[in-house]
Amino acid sequence: MLAREQRASHEASTVKRILTWFHNLFFPPGHWPLWMRLSPFVLSGGLFLVVLFLSVNAWEYTNSPEFCGTGCHTMPPEYAAYQASPHAEVKCVECHIGREFVGNQFARKLGDVRHVAAMISKSYEYPIEIKSMRPATEICERCHSPEKFSDDSQRIVVSYQPDLENTRYVTYLNMRTGGGTVRQGLGKGIHWHIQNQVYYYATDGDDQQVPYVKVVNPEDGSTSEYVDVRSGFDPYQVQEEDLKRMDCITCHNRISHAIPQPEEAVDTALFRQRIPASIPEIRLKAVEALHASYNSNEEAMNGIARLSDFYRETYPDFYDGNSGAISQAVSVLQEIYAQSVFPDQKVNWDTHRNNLSHTGCFRCHDGNHLDISGRAIRLECNLCHAIPVTAGPGDEIVNLAVDNRHRPQSHASPSWIALHEYVYDENDENETCSSCHEGAANYAAADDASFCANSACHGSGAVQVNLDGFETLSIFPKVVLSLPHYPASLPPVAEWNSPPSLDEIHREQEEMECKDCHDPFPPEAPPGNEICTSCHGETLPGAQALTAKYDPNPHDWHYGQDLSCYICHNNFGPEKNPCALCHEDKPLKLKDGSGN
Repeated sequence: MLAREQRASHEASTVKRILTWFHNLFFPPGHWPLWMRLSPFVLSGGLFLVVLFLSVNAWEYTNSPEFCGTGCHTMPPEYAAYQASPHAEVKCVECHIGREFVGNQFARKLGDVRHVAAMISKSYEYPIEIKSMRPATEICERCHSPEKFSDDSQRIVVSYQPDLENTRYVTYLNMRTGGGTVRQGLGKGIHWHIQNQVYYYATDGDDQQVPYVKVVNPEDGSTSEYVDVRSGFDPYQVQEEDLKRMDCITCHNRISHAIPQPEEAVDTALFRQRIPASIPEIRLKAVEALHASYNSNEEAMNGIARLSDFYRETYPDFYDGNSGAISQAVSVLQEIYAQSVFPDQKVNWDTHRNNLSHTGCFRCHDGNHLDISGRAIRLECNLCHAIPVTAGPGDEIVNLAVDNRHRPQSHASPSWIALHEYVYDENDENETCSSCHEGAANYAAADDASFCANSACHGSGAVQVNLDGFETLSIFPKVVLSLPHYPASLPPVAEWNSPPSLDEIHREQEEMECKDCHDPFPPEAPPGNEICTSCHGETLPGAQALTAKYDPNPHDWHYGQDLSCYICHNNFGPEKNPCALCHEDKPLKLKDGSGN
């Protein structure tokens, strides 16, 4: 009993001495030397600096691309693509968290703890899909200003044919990036979509199906609405809060995580001479090897390696003198595959759609998105780039068309690409493409022998817009009738509104010329309302008085804004039932009931 009491007393004494020591350390007695009285502050400052140093380094490390790409086993595909992207020197967090005050960044990072929980519990699903991003105004526009106007720039695309010689072709493009603002007299080109208010409604999570688009006119705030007439979509079901505004990410959705298709990856390797173009059929065989189906990466490496066996058996003479070049090609292809295909994460070059191409443009610029007057969202190649020019192996000089201002009226149609093969008369030498473009009739050859036989347009194998809808009566008539003049080569169809005769009345009976209404000429758009009312009614109330006998009065509209005359008077004629453009059950009748 005594020993136990002595041990307890000793332990209590020890605890008391420790507590006293800590108390004296932070609250030293006044009789202690100065250095001992300063020691608590030195110690506290040192501990603070150590904690601060470790915290800052931990924060920086968790913000590093290495941590994002290698600290989580779900990210290898994204990290591999990121390292080969234009943003390889930009930290992941600058886009995914944003350049913000550190407090905001910390709060946003805490919100991502759910990703850590999902990784630990394995409750995520492959392939990984991003659910949200910071607005482009807070990310992209911190480095790239949409108000900056960019001049046209030339792009050179090198490709190789899948033939014995791996024939090299070069496609030249003048890209019309544009940008700037309407206020500055700019606001053109590809970046027009960013400087102006363009809203869209998508019916899928990837924004690939876009049946509805709304554009706000920057000059007067009026809006134009376009609906994909093939989709059966009801635009009245759209709520304003459901619309998304176009921004940088709408098109540049994979700018830091793009995985090129095998054809593109092989062409790039051939152009950089990482794969020798002297190897016969290497472009064809390389693409076949990458596209082949494999059950694992190990099987893929072995399958690609069998290219050596192919050349040993098929081209023995070439193999004997060039086995090193073939081995190099095999190694490069294995590297391409390893950086593109990730079976564990279910990712390859087809997993995520890249909208920075025709695929992204044709979501809206497909010729099927029409407004109530039948005018389409502009379907013209030269909105974004000049007509491409392809140069073959023997071509040393190319001529690039850079002027798109001087063109016939028909070419100004917003649906010109869909119409260009229809609106000329092969039997009339004055109405053929060949009258301006030499050898145009043989466009299907795609051999670059003429302007229209452009292999970059007709034979490239690139994603093409689906124009099948224009051959149906539901779309084609509306689009054709939107031309400045109805093409004489197309006979009227009973189901269509016949070509109006007011055009002839204007030109013959009143001796009017095109230039009387269209200034500038050739026209780039329908004339403004002031041109029409200068003869018809002189003012809007005057126009309403001209049609006061009708019920409802077609000029007393309720659309909420001043409509352009051309919406109802398309192709110089009156729409027989203008209200039916929106209301199928609203016939136009005389007030006295005598007819319409």
